[in-house]
Amino acid sequence: MLVPSERRHIIARVRRTSLNLDFELVEKARGELGTNGTTDTVHRALDEVVKRAAITRLLEMRFDSMSNDEIERLSDPSEHGR
Repeated sequence: MLVPSERRHIIARVRRTSLNLDFELVEKARGELGTNGTTDTVHRALDEVVKRAAITRLLEMRFDSMSNDEIERLSDPSEHGR
């Protein structure tokens, strides 16, 4: 859930537009994503596409030049200030 300051930041990047959408496809996506409303469904679908692309890029990376200790350190959230 977004806190109010995050919501304001996102709203500042939103622009009203008109789209021609296949509403059967929107309904199918809504069912798969568990979203409410067309805007929520489109935003969530776009977010899923961006995440999938990032995961694909990560999977294509080569780690053979790294030691197991280096890979372990990269996978440890405490090493990244989380």
